[in-house]
Amino acid sequence: MGTVAEYLDSLSGPNREVLERVVTVAREVAPEAVEGTSYAMPALLVDGKGLLSALETKKHLAVYPFSGKVLTQLAAELEGFDWAKGTLRFSAEHPLSDELVRRIVQLRLAEIEAKSAHK
Repeated sequence: MGTVAEYLDSLSGPNREVLERVVTVAREVAPEAVEGTSYAMPALLVDGKGLLSALETKKHLAVYPFSGKVLTQLAAELEGFDWAKGTLRFSAEHPLSDELVRRIVQLRLAEIEAKSAHK
């Protein structure tokens, strides 16, 4: 799939706009993030670890925070969305708020930083 930028360039319409917004907000929270791949998905990485991937699937858009804990911690804020511990599904018609994206990225960033501090 290539880089995040290449992936987004391959999309069009409202889905692209919504996913670009997710990536823009994630970069605002984690300006040190670099583009790469995690679990074969184009992703933003911090310290070589997956921070966030935002993708289009056949049926929905999805955010993957590469953590089994982040979305669980935000369960109260995810009402109305279809989610599991590693995936948050949404649509261009029902996008994620900038604030929710910020919270997801902040929590994942804190996990990455905590793991890096223990090395």
